[in-house]
Amino acid sequence: MGPAVAYIRVSNPKQARSGLGLEAQQAAIKAFCTHHGYKVEAEYREVETGRGADALERRPELAAAMKFARKLGKGSKARAAPVIIAKLDRLSRDVHFISGLMVQRVPFIVTELGPDVDPFMLHIHAAVAEKERNRIAQRTKEALAAAKARGQQLGNSDIGRLRKAEAQERAANLRAVIEPLRGLSANRISAVLNDRKVAAPRGGKWQATQVIRLLDRLDLAPA
Repeated sequence: MGPAVAYIRVSNPKQARSGLGLEAQQAAIKAFCTHHGYKVEAEYREVETGRGADALERRPELAAAMKFARKLGKGSKARAAPVIIAKLDRLSRDVHFISGLMVQRVPFIVTELGPDVDPFMLHIHAAVAEKERNRIAQRTKEALAAAKARGQQLGNSDIGRLRKAEAQERAANLRAVIEPLRGLSANRISAVLNDRKVAAPRGGKWQATQVIRLLDRLDLAPA
């Protein structure tokens, strides 16, 4: 089994106290390593936001994980063992931050993306996810500003409707891709979308539950 380092992060102390975010990431990494033949030699946990130009300076556990990965890989062709993360946003939500990590010459593996995603594709996934988040945030901001200009106050239910509209728009953009797959199981459709590198709503790989929601929004769900 190849050596690896696990890195787990939550954004705030409340998430850390609940244990749910940490445990879910740990379970995903454990399952991935068992399936792909990695042995976790050390696990690093961090409670810190992933935002800001100085994010790495504020994340000593990530720096320590990378240092230990280099130690594990010393003398090998790879020069560093992989650092394994459950989801890309646990590494960072900032594409520039991830770009900076790529020059550290420590391989990162994101379990939801699979073992064969190279640094270039990891960067692409991060860029696409960031663009989608920024687009949704901007449209929500514009809608809130327009409502305020009309003297209207929006509550959580209104914001929820805006987000639902965004999801409906994303679904409409995928109709041409999904319609030819109608009749296949949700698991099979998710596999096809992943094989074609179609971006999932939150980045990473498509899951059957996401496909079911997508089919429902497009009125393509089985009767």
